Amino acid sequence: MTAADRRIARITGRALVLMTDDVDTDRIIPARFLKAITFDGLEAHVFEDDRRAAAEAGSTHPFDDPARAGAAVLVAGANFGCGSSREHAPRAIRQRGIRAVVAESFAEIFAGNALAIGLPCVTLDRPALERVAVVVADDPAVEVVVDVERREVTCRDVTATAALPDTARSALLSGDWDATVLLLERYDEVEVVARRLPYLNDWRAG
Repeated sequence: MTAADRRIARITGRALVLMTDDVDTDRIIPARFLKAITFDGLEAHVFEDDRRAAAEAGSTHPFDDPARAGAAVLVAGANFGCGSSREHAPRAIRQRGIRAVVAESFAEIFAGNALAIGLPCVTLDRPALERVAVVVADDPAVEVVVDVERREVTCRDVTATAALPDTARSALLSGDWDATVLLLERYDEVEVVARRLPYLNDWRAG
C-alpha cells in the first residue's frame, strides 16, 4: 500500500453520539482486556462496562443501539480519551468501525495514538458540536461528513469549522500517518544507520 492509498481526506458515514465529558481510556477499553499480546478482538470490548451498566439499567448504550450499527463517526464531548496513555483505546474504537471522532477536545496522548492508526480526531466548539449531536440523535440515518482537507464537519444543514493540528492534517492528507509503514518502505536506510550505531554492533565483538 502506497502513501497515496493511505491518504485520508474525507470520512462520510452515519454516526453515534456519546456526549459525555472526560471519558477516560479505562472506560473505552477496561484494563482487564489489555492482557492479550495482539489487538485482535478489542472491538468486542469497547465501552464494555458502560454498555453492561446501561443494559442493567434498562437502557441502550450507543454502541449497542441496532439503529447505529455500522456507524463510522463518533460524536463525543470534551476531554475525550483522558486518563492513561493506552493505545488500545483508539484501536478498540477504530476496530469497531469508527473512522473519525468529533469532539469538543481530546486528551493529547489519545489524539496522538489515534493519528498513528489513521483515526482523525477533529474538534468543534461546544455550540457547533451540540448542533451536530442533536441532528445525529434525531436521525440514525443521517450522514456526517468529516472533511480533513477543508477542516469542516457537515451534518444535514449544519456546517461547522473544525480544528485539527497542521501536523495531523498533513500526515492524514499525505498518507504518512503510519510510522511503521514508513520505516519498512525505507528499511534499507534503517539498516545503514543501524550498522553505524556502536550500541547495536559492538556487543557482538565480545
